[in-house]
Amino acid sequence: MNGKKQYYCQKFLVVMVKHKLKPADKNEDLVSMSNDLILYNDEINTFEFVIESLVEVCGHDFEQAEQCALIAHFKGRCAVKSGNYEDLRGMSDELTMRRLTVSVE
Repeated sequence: MNGKKQYYCQKFLVVMVKHKLKPADKNEDLVSMSNDLILYNDEINTFEFVIESLVEVCGHDFEQAEQCALIAHFKGRCAVKSGNYEDLRGMSDELTMRRLTVSVE
């Protein structure tokens, strides 16, 4: 090299394709996406009962259940579990039978 700087340039062809995906069925969309089980604050259930229910139904350890109960109490709601719709629906049904206010979103 005789003191001259050499620069190399590569050309790239970029093709952008836009696809709009539509689910075949709305229920299929709910099943395939990650959903959240939401616990809402209420003035009926005690902290102890909510914590016990989250441990038994959702598989939380005591500390995790306690934090969820506190968040729901102070913020009005807390996502206590994430997962597929079927699993969360079963947990939601059990928590509802225990008179907790929950939803799957």
